[in-house]
Amino acid sequence: MKVLITGGSGFIGSRLALHFLMRGEQVKIISQSNSRIEADNLRELSAMGADVAMGSVTDRDFIFRTVAGADIVFHLAAAQHEANAPDALFWNVNVTGTQHMLDASVANGVKRFIHGSTIGVYGKMEGVLDENSPCSPANIYGITKLEGERLVLSYREKIPISVIRISETYGPGDYRLLKLFKVIGKGVFFMIGSGGNLHHPVYIDDLINGFYLIMSNRNAIGKIFILAGPKPFTSNEMVSIIASEMNTRIPMFKAPVLPFNFAAAIIEDLSKVFHFNPPLHRRRLDFFKTSYQFLQTKAGTLLMYSPKIEFNEGVKNSLSWYRNKKLIPM
Repeated sequence: MKVLITGGSGFIGSRLALHFLMRGEQVKIISQSNSRIEADNLRELSAMGADVAMGSVTDRDFIFRTVAGADIVFHLAAAQHEANAPDALFWNVNVTGTQHMLDASVANGVKRFIHGSTIGVYGKMEGVLDENSPCSPANIYGITKLEGERLVLSYREKIPISVIRISETYGPGDYRLLKLFKVIGKGVFFMIGSGGNLHHPVYIDDLINGFYLIMSNRNAIGKIFILAGPKPFTSNEMVSIIASEMNTRIPMFKAPVLPFNFAAAIIEDLSKVFHFNPPLHRRRLDFFKTSYQFLQTKAGTLLMYSPKIEFNEGVKNSLSWYRNKKLIPM
């Protein structure tokens, strides 16, 4: 089987590629190398035997050439955290780039097209959410990812497609949650807001298992699925579990959200004028504000998806990986 993965230098894409390489499958990656982390991931994958094609999903001719020969496509490339990027970048990558991938996949006879979306399409929706809950994205990333979903679904008569709304993902290879581990380990973390908002994180191995189930099950064709972990946690609970594993204590002090939100807005405006990466921005504050919990009956019933890794075990595995990589001191 020939597997093609876009966004292969990212956390999820690189771990998915390693999974298929270890299974003995042929893996091709479409990727860019915009950071040291991405470059390291690409070197690891190349050493494992992946075929790396450097380029952008916005380059239609490149995409048509590169998709040729693929049996399965996992489309994970996205504009997501780019600071000071114009809205046009998000539309070009997340929508137009997705159309290029779909057209190339149809033209080349791809057997399955699996599209990586995000729980960000729900925006600030509260309560227990499922695939039928209304979507109300709160930023350009969520808006363009929802539009990408609609585009993928419009191709379901042309090619077998599936859409995955991916929850917050963590585990070995993840550098986003590393920042939280570091500040907790240094004893300088403090909660912004009450800490009562909910997260529903999924461990990387559980997510990859969900990808595999969707790829191999005809019940998944033409459908949207949420993939999250076993259960939700409050910010307070998440931080407490990490601190316990690192043998550190969390200060009781909690800062109000409003001043940080105001400061983030000012910093974002200044960064656009003076062209620097904002150290604080409103989307980063979503960790302390947005609350998500998901009902996964659809994935469980149709795919037998059952995430196994509890958050405390996932934290232990992540911390071990960070320490082995010398990203966090022993």
